[in-house]
Order: sequence, then C-alpha cells, then structure tokens
Amino acid sequence: MLFNPSDPNKRLEFEQVKDAGRRLGISARDFEVTNAEGIDQAFAAFAAERAQALMVLVDAFTIFHRKKLADLTLERHLPAAFGFKEFVEAGGLLSYGANRSVLFKGAAVYVDQILKGTKPGDLPVQEPTIFELYINGKTATALGLVIPTSLFVRADKILE
Repeated sequence: MLFNPSDPNKRLEFEQVKDAGRRLGISARDFEVTNAEGIDQAFAAFAAERAQALMVLVDAFTIFHRKKLADLTLERHLPAAFGFKEFVEAGGLLSYGANRSVLFKGAAVYVDQILKGTKPGDLPVQEPTIFELYINGKTATALGLVIPTSLFVRADKILE
C-alpha cells in the first residue's frame, strides 16, 4: 500500500486495511511517499519485493500524481486499486469509493442548516451510502488480466 504519511488519517487507513487483509490471508506492506522521487523508489521496492498488487490511499498528493502512479503500475505490470475514479481515468486499473458528488451535496445541505442557525453538534454524523466501481478495461487487457463478469456487471463505469 502506497500512501502519504503527512496525512495522519492514512496511517489509520493502512492499519485498517492491513487488519482486514490479515483476516483474508493477505499481507500488506506500507510504502510511505511524500515526493515524486519517493514514488519511483517505492516502485523499485515493489519490484524487489515482488509485489503482486498495489493499493493507493488517496489524498491531495496521490491525486496530484495520479497519472504517474497509473503509468508506473502499467509499466511494471502491477494491478492497482485506487479510491477515486480519476485514477482509472488516468489509466489505473480500478477504483472503488464513495460517490463524492453525493457527499458534497450532503455537505451543502449541512452548511445551509448551520447558516440558518442549527448547531453543528446537533447534526448527525453521516456516512457514505453510495459507492462507485470504475474499471479500466484497456488497462486490464494490457496487464493480461481477465476481469470476472461479476465485477463487470457491478461496475458503474467501464473505460475502454
């Protein structure tokens, strides 16, 4: 898993995914990156350790470098999963994450309520309810992967 340690939430996300992986018999290793050179070093380490797949935790740094990350995963024949569809649009294999348009609309409703006098502490915490799966079919083919039909039928969008 590749992530930016400057965002304290990413360490927590890594630990949660690592724990879930352990229950499934999958080991996860962390690769912390804070600059573009770190991305290159991480991919060299992936090759040395014979990584079988990659998961990129999204923050401002990784979304900024999404094209580089997508290109390197393809170049190194490394299947990768991302949290935002923009990575798939940049050439990444697949993404699964909350529909941000719905989240932003919900945030706008909360802002409206707060501006009308509702105390923020009186508003309930809301969790995402709509998630999107994006798959890049061209990237799957280039990686020599056959995406199961069950994933294709569940996908919100398949890029070719």
